[in-house]
Amino acid sequence: MRGGPVRGGGFRDYAILPAAIIALWALLSSLNLVNPYLIPSPARIGDAARRLIASGELGRHAAVSLGRVWAGYGISALCALPLALVFHESPFLRRLFHVPLEVIRAVPPLAMIPLLILWFGLGEASKLAVIALASFFPVFLNAGGGFDSMDRRWLELSRSLELSFSRHLFSVLIPGALPQLVTGLRLGFGYAWRALLGAELFAAASGLGYLITDSQAMARVDRVFVGIITIGLLGVFFDALLRGAARKLSPESARRGMEAAGGAPGTAR
Repeated sequence: MRGGPVRGGGFRDYAILPAAIIALWALLSSLNLVNPYLIPSPARIGDAARRLIASGELGRHAAVSLGRVWAGYGISALCALPLALVFHESPFLRRLFHVPLEVIRAVPPLAMIPLLILWFGLGEASKLAVIALASFFPVFLNAGGGFDSMDRRWLELSRSLELSFSRHLFSVLIPGALPQLVTGLRLGFGYAWRALLGAELFAAASGLGYLITDSQAMARVDRVFVGIITIGLLGVFFDALLRGAARKLSPESARRGMEAAGGAPGTAR
Protein backbone atom coordinates (compact mmCIF):
# COMPACT_ATOMS: atom_id res chain seq x y z
CA MET A 1 0.00 0.00 0.00
CA ARG A 2 1.36 3.36 -1.03
CA GLY A 3 1.03 6.56 0.91
CA GLY A 4 2.70 9.81 1.85
CA PRO A 5 5.45 10.25 4.40
CA VAL A 6 4.54 9.37 7.95
CA ARG A 7 4.34 12.42 10.17
CA GLY A 8 4.08 12.83 13.89
CA GLY A 9 6.09 11.77 16.85
CA GLY A 10 8.04 15.00 16.94
CA PHE A 11 11.11 15.24 19.14
CA ARG A 12 10.54 11.80 20.65
CA ASP A 13 11.30 10.01 17.36
CA TYR A 14 14.58 11.87 17.00
CA ALA A 15 15.60 11.24 20.62
CA ILE A 16 14.96 7.48 20.79
CA LEU A 17 18.15 6.26 19.08
CA PRO A 18 20.57 8.75 20.74
CA ALA A 19 19.07 7.94 24.15
CA ALA A 20 19.42 4.21 23.49
CA ILE A 21 23.04 4.62 22.42
CA ILE A 22 23.87 6.65 25.54
CA ALA A 23 22.12 4.09 27.78
CA LEU A 24 24.02 1.19 26.19
CA TRP A 25 27.26 3.16 26.42
CA ALA A 26 26.68 3.83 30.14
CA LEU A 27 25.83 0.17 30.75
CA LEU A 28 28.97 -1.11 29.03
CA SER A 29 31.07 1.43 30.94
CA SER A 30 29.57 0.40 34.28
CA LEU A 31 30.36 -3.26 33.51
CA ASN A 32 33.95 -2.35 32.56
CA LEU A 33 33.42 -3.79 29.08
CA VAL A 34 35.03 -0.78 27.37
CA ASN A 35 38.43 0.77 27.95
CA PRO A 36 37.75 3.93 30.04
CA TYR A 37 40.89 5.58 28.67
CA LEU A 38 39.80 5.18 25.05
CA ILE A 39 36.04 5.62 25.56
CA PRO A 40 35.17 7.45 28.81
CA SER A 41 31.75 6.89 30.33
CA PRO A 42 28.93 9.38 29.58
CA ALA A 43 29.07 10.48 33.24
CA ARG A 44 32.77 11.29 32.98
CA ILE A 45 32.22 13.23 29.75
CA GLY A 46 29.32 15.06 31.37
CA ASP A 47 31.53 16.05 34.31
CA ALA A 48 34.20 17.35 31.92
CA ALA A 49 31.57 19.32 30.01
CA ARG A 50 30.22 20.88 33.20
CA ARG A 51 33.72 21.96 34.25
CA LEU A 52 34.47 23.43 30.83
CA ILE A 53 31.16 25.29 30.79
CA ALA A 54 31.54 26.56 34.37
CA SER A 55 35.03 27.88 33.65
CA GLY A 56 33.86 29.56 30.44
CA GLU A 57 36.50 27.68 28.46
CA LEU A 58 34.06 25.79 26.26
CA GLY A 59 32.06 28.91 25.44
CA ARG A 60 35.22 30.83 24.59
CA HIS A 61 36.51 28.13 22.23
CA ALA A 62 33.09 27.69 20.63
CA ALA A 63 32.76 31.43 20.02
CA VAL A 64 36.17 31.56 18.32
CA SER A 65 35.33 28.58 16.11
CA LEU A 66 31.93 30.00 15.16
CA GLY A 67 33.55 33.31 14.28
CA ARG A 68 36.04 31.56 12.02
CA VAL A 69 33.40 29.40 10.35
CA TRP A 70 31.00 32.25 9.65
CA ALA A 71 33.80 34.54 8.43
CA GLY A 72 35.25 31.93 6.06
CA TYR A 73 31.79 30.84 4.95
CA GLY A 74 30.73 34.45 4.37
CA ILE A 75 33.80 35.12 2.21
CA SER A 76 33.05 31.97 0.24
CA ALA A 77 29.39 32.87 -0.35
CA LEU A 78 30.23 36.46 -1.32
CA CYS A 79 32.60 35.10 -3.98
CA ALA A 80 30.63 32.05 -5.14
CA LEU A 81 27.20 33.61 -5.70
CA PRO A 82 28.31 36.54 -7.91
CA LEU A 83 30.67 34.27 -9.86
CA ALA A 84 27.85 31.80 -10.53
CA LEU A 85 25.73 34.69 -11.82
CA VAL A 86 28.57 35.96 -14.05
CA PHE A 87 29.05 32.49 -15.55
CA HIS A 88 25.30 32.17 -16.14
CA GLU A 89 25.29 35.44 -18.04
CA SER A 90 28.57 34.79 -19.92
CA PRO A 91 29.08 31.30 -21.41
CA PHE A 92 32.46 32.47 -22.74
CA LEU A 93 33.78 33.23 -19.25
CA ARG A 94 32.38 29.91 -18.03
CA ARG A 95 34.35 28.04 -20.67
CA LEU A 96 37.46 30.16 -20.04
CA PHE A 97 37.57 29.40 -16.30
CA HIS A 98 36.16 25.89 -16.40
CA VAL A 99 39.45 23.94 -16.37
CA PRO A 100 41.22 26.02 -13.66
CA LEU A 101 38.18 25.82 -11.38
CA GLU A 102 37.83 22.08 -11.92
CA VAL A 103 41.49 21.58 -11.02
CA ILE A 104 41.05 23.59 -7.82
CA ARG A 105 37.85 21.68 -6.98
CA ALA A 106 39.70 18.37 -7.29
CA VAL A 107 42.31 19.37 -4.69
CA PRO A 108 41.19 18.79 -1.05
CA PRO A 109 41.39 22.08 0.90
CA LEU A 110 43.42 20.42 3.66
CA ALA A 111 46.08 19.56 1.10
CA MET A 112 46.48 23.29 0.50
CA ILE A 113 47.28 24.08 4.15
CA PRO A 114 51.10 24.08 3.79
CA LEU A 115 50.86 26.42 0.83
CA LEU A 116 48.29 28.67 2.52
CA ILE A 117 50.55 28.95 5.59
CA LEU A 118 53.41 30.05 3.32
CA TRP A 119 51.17 32.64 1.66
CA PHE A 120 49.20 33.93 4.64
CA GLY A 121 51.27 32.91 7.65
CA LEU A 122 50.08 31.15 10.79
CA GLY A 123 47.40 33.72 11.68
CA GLU A 124 43.68 33.80 11.01
CA ALA A 125 44.01 34.37 7.26
CA SER A 126 45.23 30.84 6.49
CA LYS A 127 42.47 29.30 8.61
CA LEU A 128 39.79 31.40 6.91
CA ALA A 129 41.22 30.44 3.51
CA VAL A 130 40.86 26.71 4.28
CA ILE A 131 37.24 27.18 5.36
CA ALA A 132 36.44 29.37 2.34
CA LEU A 133 37.95 26.86 -0.09
CA ALA A 134 36.03 24.00 1.51
CA SER A 135 32.66 25.76 1.23
CA PHE A 136 33.08 27.58 -2.10
CA PHE A 137 32.18 24.88 -4.61
CA PRO A 138 28.96 23.58 -3.00
CA VAL A 139 27.60 27.14 -3.02
CA PHE A 140 28.96 27.94 -6.49
CA LEU A 141 27.78 24.75 -8.23
CA ASN A 142 24.29 24.81 -6.71
CA ALA A 143 23.83 28.49 -7.53
CA GLY A 144 24.96 27.91 -11.11
CA GLY A 145 22.67 24.92 -11.42
CA GLY A 146 19.77 26.96 -10.07
CA PHE A 147 20.31 29.78 -12.56
CA ASP A 148 20.78 27.40 -15.49
CA SER A 149 17.75 25.21 -14.74
CA MET A 150 15.23 28.03 -14.56
CA ASP A 151 12.02 27.81 -16.53
CA ARG A 152 12.86 29.38 -19.91
CA ARG A 153 9.44 31.03 -20.01
CA TRP A 154 10.41 33.34 -17.18
CA LEU A 155 13.57 34.40 -19.00
CA GLU A 156 11.68 34.98 -22.23
CA LEU A 157 9.04 37.00 -20.43
CA SER A 158 11.72 39.07 -18.72
CA ARG A 159 13.22 39.89 -22.11
CA SER A 160 9.82 40.73 -23.59
CA LEU A 161 9.12 43.08 -20.68
CA GLU A 162 12.57 44.64 -21.20
CA LEU A 163 13.34 44.57 -17.49
CA SER A 164 16.48 46.26 -16.27
CA PHE A 165 19.24 43.91 -15.16
CA SER A 166 18.68 44.69 -11.48
CA ARG A 167 14.96 43.99 -11.74
CA HIS A 168 15.62 40.88 -13.84
CA LEU A 169 18.02 39.70 -11.13
CA PHE A 170 15.81 40.32 -8.10
CA SER A 171 12.42 39.52 -9.70
CA VAL A 172 13.33 36.56 -11.92
CA LEU A 173 16.77 34.99 -11.42
CA ILE A 174 17.03 34.96 -7.63
CA PRO A 175 13.39 33.94 -6.94
CA GLY A 176 13.56 31.21 -9.60
CA ALA A 177 16.84 29.79 -8.31
CA LEU A 178 16.15 30.37 -4.63
CA PRO A 179 15.56 26.74 -3.56
CA GLN A 180 18.87 25.64 -5.05
CA LEU A 181 20.63 28.72 -3.73
CA VAL A 182 19.54 27.84 -0.21
CA THR A 183 20.50 24.19 -0.72
CA GLY A 184 23.96 25.29 -1.84
CA LEU A 185 24.32 27.60 1.14
CA ARG A 186 23.29 24.78 3.46
CA LEU A 187 25.78 22.34 1.93
CA GLY A 188 28.47 25.00 1.93
CA PHE A 189 28.05 25.60 5.64
CA GLY A 190 28.34 21.87 6.28
CA TYR A 191 31.62 21.74 4.37
CA ALA A 192 32.87 24.86 6.18
CA TRP A 193 32.07 23.31 9.55
CA ARG A 194 33.87 20.09 8.67
CA ALA A 195 36.94 22.03 7.50
CA LEU A 196 37.08 23.87 10.82
CA LEU A 197 38.97 21.17 12.70
CA GLY A 198 41.60 20.88 9.97
CA ALA A 199 42.00 24.66 9.92
CA GLU A 200 42.49 24.74 13.69
CA LEU A 201 45.00 21.90 13.82
CA PHE A 202 47.80 24.20 12.71
CA ALA A 203 49.19 26.80 15.11
CA ALA A 204 45.83 27.66 16.65
CA ALA A 205 45.70 28.90 20.23
CA SER A 206 41.92 28.80 20.57
CA GLY A 207 38.85 27.19 19.06
CA LEU A 208 37.21 23.80 19.35
CA GLY A 209 39.88 22.19 17.17
CA TYR A 210 42.55 23.54 19.51
CA LEU A 211 40.57 22.27 22.51
CA ILE A 212 40.52 18.78 21.02
CA THR A 213 44.21 18.65 20.11
CA ASP A 214 45.30 20.25 23.39
CA SER A 215 43.18 17.76 25.36
CA GLN A 216 44.64 14.88 23.35
CA ALA A 217 48.15 16.08 24.19
CA MET A 218 47.20 16.05 27.89
CA ALA A 219 45.61 12.58 27.54
CA ARG A 220 42.22 14.04 28.52
CA VAL A 221 40.02 11.91 26.30
CA ASP A 222 36.88 13.08 28.10
CA ARG A 223 37.62 16.67 27.00
CA VAL A 224 38.28 15.42 23.47
CA PHE A 225 34.80 13.90 23.43
CA VAL A 226 33.32 17.17 24.74
CA GLY A 227 34.93 19.10 21.88
CA ILE A 228 33.77 16.60 19.26
CA ILE A 229 30.21 16.48 20.62
CA THR A 230 30.07 20.29 20.75
CA ILE A 231 31.13 20.53 17.11
CA GLY A 232 28.46 17.99 16.18
CA LEU A 233 25.67 19.68 18.13
CA LEU A 234 26.48 23.15 16.83
CA GLY A 235 26.63 21.80 13.28
CA VAL A 236 23.24 20.13 13.65
CA PHE A 237 21.74 23.31 15.12
CA PHE A 238 22.86 25.60 12.30
CA ASP A 239 22.03 23.03 9.63
CA ALA A 240 18.51 22.80 11.07
CA LEU A 241 18.16 26.58 10.73
CA LEU A 242 19.22 26.46 7.08
CA ARG A 243 17.04 23.41 6.44
CA GLY A 244 14.06 25.25 7.89
CA ALA A 245 14.71 28.17 5.55
CA ALA A 246 14.98 25.78 2.59
CA ARG A 247 11.62 24.18 3.45
CA LYS A 248 9.87 27.53 3.20
CA LEU A 249 11.15 28.14 -0.31
CA SER A 250 9.63 26.59 -3.39
CA PRO A 251 9.47 27.14 -7.14
CA GLU A 252 6.44 29.37 -6.43
CA SER A 253 9.02 32.05 -5.56
CA ALA A 254 9.69 32.48 -9.26
CA ARG A 255 6.02 32.91 -10.06
CA ARG A 256 5.55 35.53 -7.33
CA GLY A 257 8.65 37.38 -8.44
CA MET A 258 7.55 37.56 -12.07
CA GLU A 259 4.01 38.59 -11.12
CA ALA A 260 5.56 41.44 -9.14
CA ALA A 261 7.61 42.32 -12.21
CA GLY A 262 4.48 42.61 -14.31
CA GLY A 263 3.24 39.34 -15.67
CA ALA A 264 3.26 35.58 -15.88
CA PRO A 265 3.94 33.10 -18.67
CA GLY A 266 1.24 33.31 -21.25
CA THR A 267 -0.10 36.69 -20.04
CA ALA A 268 2.28 39.02 -21.89
CA ARG A 269 0.65 41.10 -24.55
